[in-house]
Amino acid sequence: MLASLFKKVLGTDISEAQIEEANKTHKLPNTTFRALPAEEVPVDDASVDLITACAAVHWFDIAKFLKEVDRILKPRGCLAFYTYLPHLEVHYKDRSEQMCKVISEVSDHLNKYQHQKVNIVESGYKGVFEDIPYPDKLRKENVKAKITMPLSHLLGLVQSFSMFQKYREHEPEKAKEYIKTTEQRFLEIMGVSSSETEVDVWFTFVVVLASKPK
Repeated sequence: MLASLFKKVLGTDISEAQIEEANKTHKLPNTTFRALPAEEVPVDDASVDLITACAAVHWFDIAKFLKEVDRILKPRGCLAFYTYLPHLEVHYKDRSEQMCKVISEVSDHLNKYQHQKVNIVESGYKGVFEDIPYPDKLRKENVKAKITMPLSHLLGLVQSFSMFQKYREHEPEKAKEYIKTTEQRFLEIMGVSSSETEVDVWFTFVVVLASKPK
């Protein structure tokens, strides 16, 4: 999405597997992907116009990251951090109330596996916002977005959550069975047989914006 707006885009992730997937999926001449820690980006001082991260900043060493941000960001360069909150809404025809009840129960079921860093998300990135040293900054809550996706993608999203990963690590068979049961519950509510049937997933985002002084 950023490739059409900038001369050069660098996408990073700590996961080699994520970078391999990105390189397979995206072939853009001005975009590169590298497995790097967010706290150490191999670019020149004051060379970057925009630094953005989605659903990631809470996993960083925030103090080190913001120090690196200040090193590489140009004067008047911008930060844009955002994340979706863990509480999703799922809508399908006139079955939305039942669908939302299931996804809420999934969230409750996974709560005991939640990493303490997810508390940074639950707080709406308030601490991250306060730690940014620039006076020109803004934190926006309750930004809503609807994404239509197959039910299978929603279940894949749930399985990507850190709490589900921890659940699967501790109890792999139970985690596998739980996803199957959840899929079946959704399909029965929807009255369909295919998990490729699309649903509307509503996300609530918090956005943190800032601009480095001249």
